[in-house]
Amino acid sequence: MSSLPDAAITELKDLLGPKGWSMDGDVLSSHNAEARGKFDGKAELILFPASTHEVSKAVGICAKHDVAVVPQGGNTGRCGGAVAEDKQVLINLKRMNRVIEIDPRDFTATVEAGAILQTIQEAAEKKDLLFPLSLGAEGTCQIGGNLATNAGGLNVIRYGTARDLCLGLEVVLPDGSIWNGLSKLRKDNTGYDLRDLFIGAEGTLGIITKATLKLFARPLHTATAWLAVASPECAIDLLALARRHTGDGISAFELMSNFAHDLSVTYLPGLMRPLATKTNWHVLIELTSSRPNDDLQTLLVDLLSQAVEIGLATDATIAQSEAQRKNLWAIREGIPEAQGFEGGSIKHDVSVPVSTIPKLLKRGMAAADALIPGIRPCPFGHVGDGNIHFNFSQPATANKAGYLAQWESLNTVIHDIVVDLGGSISAEHGIGQLKRGELAHYASAEKMTLLRTIKDALDPDGRLNPGKVV
Repeated sequence: MSSLPDAAITELKDLLGPKGWSMDGDVLSSHNAEARGKFDGKAELILFPASTHEVSKAVGICAKHDVAVVPQGGNTGRCGGAVAEDKQVLINLKRMNRVIEIDPRDFTATVEAGAILQTIQEAAEKKDLLFPLSLGAEGTCQIGGNLATNAGGLNVIRYGTARDLCLGLEVVLPDGSIWNGLSKLRKDNTGYDLRDLFIGAEGTLGIITKATLKLFARPLHTATAWLAVASPECAIDLLALARRHTGDGISAFELMSNFAHDLSVTYLPGLMRPLATKTNWHVLIELTSSRPNDDLQTLLVDLLSQAVEIGLATDATIAQSEAQRKNLWAIREGIPEAQGFEGGSIKHDVSVPVSTIPKLLKRGMAAADALIPGIRPCPFGHVGDGNIHFNFSQPATANKAGYLAQWESLNTVIHDIVVDLGGSISAEHGIGQLKRGELAHYASAEKMTLLRTIKDALDPDGRLNPGKVV
C-alpha cells in the first residue's frame, strides 16, 4: 500500500496518462538511487510530465492533497538534492527535452528543462554556435538541473557559470502557478532579478521548465597544452601570465596533483603520460578563438617558452592532434573514476580566491594528515576560477568503512580553512541535504534569515523539495 493519498495518485494518473507516471519498482529504484550512494530515495511514485501545463497541474494536485514534490533532472547531482523521502513525489522532466529554438541573430537557445546538456551543445554547433557549459555528466544531465544547481564545469574562467549563461526562465511555483520569465533581453532593470532567484535554488522555490540560454561564436581554433609545474604557487603565477599573454583567451586552466594524474594513467585504459618529466603538479591549459586568422599554436608556444624560461614550468607539451588533445582531457576528467580504485574517497567541492589556492592546499593537506595520518590528498580542479575538488583517498592500509566514517570530521577541518580564506564550501555541486547543516553553520545569521524568509514567502507550506538547502 502506498503512503500517498489514493485520491492524489488517481488524479495524477488521470492527468498524465500511462506514459506520465510510474510506480514500478525497477523504475523507482533507478531514480531513487543517488550518484554517490550516500542517500537512499524512498519515492513510491514518479511523474514524467510532457509539458509545463502538466507540471503546473501536477504540482497543483500535490498541493491540494498536501503532498511534497521533489524535482529531478538527470539525477547526476552530488549532494542529495534530488532524493525524495516517503510520502513525497518525484517529478522528472526527461520527457520535456526539446530544443525549442536556436536563434543565430540573438545568439540564444530556448530549451525545455529536460533537454540533455550535450543535446543543447550539439544543436548550437549545427548553427555554427557554442553553448559553453561543459562538465563530466553532460551526456546525461539535464539543463534544468544544471540551472537549479548553478553548475560550473570546465569553461567558467571564460564564460561563467550556468547563472551567467541564462537570460530567462519559465518556472512552476509551489502552488502550481506559472511564472513566465523567458526572455532574450541582455538588459532588464525592472525590479528584483527573479531569474537569479531560481538559479541555484535546487528546486526549493520553483520547478524550472524552460530556459533561454546565451550562445557564443563557435571556436574555430583550439590549442591545448600540458605542463609540469613545481608548485601551486607556480601554477597561479602561470595563470596570471597566461591571461596577460593571451588577452584572456583561456577557456580552461586545470590543476591536478601528481597523485591524481597517476591514478588516471594507471587505472584508466589507453591513456598516455603526457610528459616523461617527474613533477609534483600538472597544469592543463586550453586556448580557443573564433577569429579565422588566429594562430593559437604559435601563441601557446610563445607562452610555454616564456613560462619555462622564467621557471614557472619545468616541461610542457602541446597536443598536435585531436587524439592527443582527447588524451590530455581524459586524464583530467578521469580522476574521479580512477580514484575509486584506491579505496574510499572523501570529497570537497570548494572555492577560494584564486590567489589563495596555494594556502588552501598547503594548510588543507597538513591538517588532513594530522587528523588521519597517511591520508593521500588528491586535489584537482578548475583553478582558473578558484574551484578545487579537494579529494582525499584513504591511507593505503586503512579500512574503507572506518575511513569513510571520518567524513564529517575531515569536512570540518577543510571547510574551516576554506571559510577562513574567504571561500565557499560549495563551488558548483550545490547544498542539497549533504551540506545543509554546514551551510547553517558557516553562513552568517543574516544570510540564513534572508534565505529562510525567501523560502517561506514562496513556499510557505514547505512542499517543494523539503529538507534541501535550508
